[in-house]
Amino acid sequence: MLVCPNCNEKDIGKIGAQQFYCWNCFIELSVFNDKLAIHQVESDGSLSSLDDLFTEDERKIQW
Repeated sequence: MLVCPNCNEKDIGKIGAQQFYCWNCFIELSVFNDKLAIHQVESDGSLSSLDDLFTEDERKIQW
């Protein structure tokens, strides 16, 4: 089970191929080469990257 790097919760839903959504802190996670790309969903539906707020180790996939 995937763990959110932001809130460390496991309340993650799958929204697409290699795309997930944290229902606890409302961020979108995408998997690329065993690393997570982390995005905030804006009010207009666009995504803003949050990758710069996390280290490489924090972005490693934790199952």
